[in-house]
Amino acid sequence: MNDLGKSIIFIGIVLIIVGVFITMAGKIPGVGKLPGDILIKKENFSFYFPLTTCIVLSIILSTIIYLFGKK
Repeated sequence: MNDLGKSIIFIGIVLIIVGVFITMAGKIPGVGKLPGDILIKKENFSFYFPLTTCIVLSIILSTIIYLFGKK
């Protein structure tokens, strides 16, 4: 059960970080406007999915975790 609690806390922290990033993404220049990001605007509906931005951030975070995770 101890590992389950740690996993839930880790997932919560990751969700908070992602939420803060999504909230502030419009204020950081270039983020969210990369080629490959999906934006669909209709009359009463808009859908935005930053696909390329997610991939770039995943590569950057994976590299950072790889470099600092080595012992």
